[in-house]
Amino acid sequence: MNDQDRRSMPLFSISIVKQLTELTARQIRYYESHGLIHPARTSGNQRLFSFHDVDRLLEMKNLLDKGVNLAGIKQIMLSEQSIGEKKEEVNRDLTDRELRRHLKSELAEAAIPGKNILRRGELSRFFH
Repeated sequence: MNDQDRRSMPLFSISIVKQLTELTARQIRYYESHGLIHPARTSGNQRLFSFHDVDRLLEMKNLLDKGVNLAGIKQIMLSEQSIGEKKEEVNRDLTDRELRRHLKSELAEAAIPGKNILRRGELSRFFH
């Protein structure tokens, strides 16, 4: 499991989030109703928040403390989200391309006699 998956896991109840963020339950529900956070729900309809949700709430609280109103916060959050999605898409594409290039070069090196490649047996399953 990577770090992004761990940060997205719903773990915290609203009472814990209140303590972590120093926001009221009403404020947290208000931000949810405006689509700024999206906590998961249990079968009993209880909200469960992830580290990512807590980070967003803390960022919103910081912006509020600086005098930014809710409309401004929405604009900032939406622009950050779209930039993050574009960046993630570019990184994913580059990573896949680089991985394939690296695997091909290791396969080519594995064909050299006397060269000890630790992943020699593992790489063959990627290229037929």
